[in-house]
Amino acid sequence: MIAAVTRSIAAAGAALVSLDSVVNIAFPAMSAAFAVPPDRMRWVIICYVFTYALTSLAGGALADRVGHARVFRAGVALSGLAFALGGLAPTFATFLGARVVQGFAGGLVYGTAPGLVTLAAPPAARGRALGSLNAAIGLAYAVGPLVAGVLVDLVGWRSIFHVRVPLALLTLALAFRLPRVAVSSSARLAASRDLLRGAVLRPGVLAFFGNAGIFAVWLLAPFYLVTVRGLDATVGGVLFMLTPLGTAVAAPLAGRLADRVGPWPLVVCGLAVEAVGLGLLGGADQRTPLPALAAVLFGAGLGLGVFQVPNMAAAMAAFGVTQQGVAGGFLFFARTLGTVFGVATLGQIFASRRLSVGAAAFNECFVVAALAVGAVAALSGLWARRRA
Repeated sequence: MIAAVTRSIAAAGAALVSLDSVVNIAFPAMSAAFAVPPDRMRWVIICYVFTYALTSLAGGALADRVGHARVFRAGVALSGLAFALGGLAPTFATFLGARVVQGFAGGLVYGTAPGLVTLAAPPAARGRALGSLNAAIGLAYAVGPLVAGVLVDLVGWRSIFHVRVPLALLTLALAFRLPRVAVSSSARLAASRDLLRGAVLRPGVLAFFGNAGIFAVWLLAPFYLVTVRGLDATVGGVLFMLTPLGTAVAAPLAGRLADRVGPWPLVVCGLAVEAVGLGLLGGADQRTPLPALAAVLFGAGLGLGVFQVPNMAAAMAAFGVTQQGVAGGFLFFARTLGTVFGVATLGQIFASRRLSVGAAAFNECFVVAALAVGAVAALSGLWARRRA
């Protein structure tokens, strides 16, 4: 019972943060409202994601010392404030400042949610527990674009921030029901040697590149769907949601399988499927049928879901019970650093190539992302073979 309550509340907090997927499909509307070019919108992602990349590691380590529930609640409360600030921002600069605050808050939640889940679950069921957490994250990512598309079309882009304030307050109220399952001041802080181990660095490297690649979809797909294909925000949101929906569908199954067969076969398979999906997106054009495009978007997300949960389970298992906070924080740190790298790199490639090749710049970015993920899929296969 305690494990189920903890898992549900941790999932609710992670889902609240992950609802930031509402932002991406609103990029065209924000770009117009603030009169900034599309390539500058990457800073909306970078300011948020880079901040929570750093905060997630620090927040997880802090949670091992003062209690996971306490840090988790602080992150949820600060998220509510950040949503209000983002919705009221009068200029692009102040909006980016609100995104930094939001990133700090999100890092506290992301850095503590995996530790809350694993500390409440028996070791043999941790893959399943992490699968549930990642399913909630994926589902929030999936619902966000659809809700955002409707809100942007009917109310305006600022509503995608306002609507999350009451959700944050509700989640905060639930968070006060968290039982004391986490270690506190007696926990040992992670030293650098705890992180600089193969069992830790391997999942970290894979998380970095797996998430760097998928953010080709998160950054560029909204512009491709709205500007190249001419879809409105609602229809674009429906298609865009298929990538995180694929992740949400795969996560629980991947967690159960990881408990039975181990993480590495699933890690290799998931990365390979993600790479294929991104490669197929690299071949899409204005004549690509929407059902085919939908299947490829779903497939890329499915591959990420198959990969992500076993990879997280492998990293969490490399740390002791008193370091589950820093373990979860490290994985989100690696994932989000990959996101920042992917957004910055792919955004720059797109900005430099679109003037000369036009819409084909979208395709080139997806191909680059596919090649990167394919390379680490092959690398993970070598690592898996060595461990066999």
